[in-house]
Amino acid sequence: MSLTLQPDLDQLLAFRAANPRLLVLTGAGISAGSGIPTYRDREGTWLRAAPITHQEFLRDPARRRRYWGRSAVGWPGVRDARPNDAHRALARLERAGAVAQLVTQNVDRLHQRAGSTRVIDLHGRLDRVVCLHCGREDDREALQQRLLRDNPFLREGRGDARPDGDAELPDADIARLRVPDCAQCGGVLMPDVVFFGGSIPAARLTACREALTAADALLVVGSSLQVYSGFRFCRDAAAAGKPIALLNPGRTRADDLASLRLRSPAEALLPALADALAHVTAKAATA
Repeated sequence: MSLTLQPDLDQLLAFRAANPRLLVLTGAGISAGSGIPTYRDREGTWLRAAPITHQEFLRDPARRRRYWGRSAVGWPGVRDARPNDAHRALARLERAGAVAQLVTQNVDRLHQRAGSTRVIDLHGRLDRVVCLHCGREDDREALQQRLLRDNPFLREGRGDARPDGDAELPDADIARLRVPDCAQCGGVLMPDVVFFGGSIPAARLTACREALTAADALLVVGSSLQVYSGFRFCRDAAAAGKPIALLNPGRTRADDLASLRLRSPAEALLPALADALAHVTAKAATA
């Protein structure tokens, strides 16, 4: 183990020992190691133009066309991404009883692919689409095949990858894009995600709050917490007197609320934590 990692590991072990049941909140930073870009830099500043908002998608057919064109190019990057060591470590920690609940701001489903089962997808899931008219749900990959069939020029797959399955696409290609409608009713299709400015379903928020109430502490991994939907859990934890640990290389919105601030890479620190807890468990079993 790196000597620079040991101090953070010792502190995280002590934090977990004092707070056996953790609610873990993850953000885009945990998936960066899987090849999915983040929205912000270490200072919380936008790296690119702000993404589409919920209201833009609903009211503007041109913006929907732009979204689906760019998504058709960017979706394979999310579809084919694989969990990294941080995702796998959180799944191990769940099985060991250290993670009582995981709430993720990501829509990539990498936690589930890594083996985590107690996951709340706070902002929804990119691998599913829903009709805004009849409510029919469908698989995103099925829609991808329709997009490629109706717009064969998209198969060229040009452009730099962006967060959450977005990618660059020339305006000329966007202008000629044919956007598939709902196969059942002809209605407007939308990814099953909460865009910026959208509202998280009330039942989902209630489940998160109940999980925070049942947890001993909050551990935030890979999030600058600039979006209020994640930051609110830090505010709620602080108001309830629950300790907060932040594992993020850069500045976060909740730095002044945290009792523990860690900057080690999550892909190194979380597996080390899982290994250490497994060693303690094995030692206790043979004692």
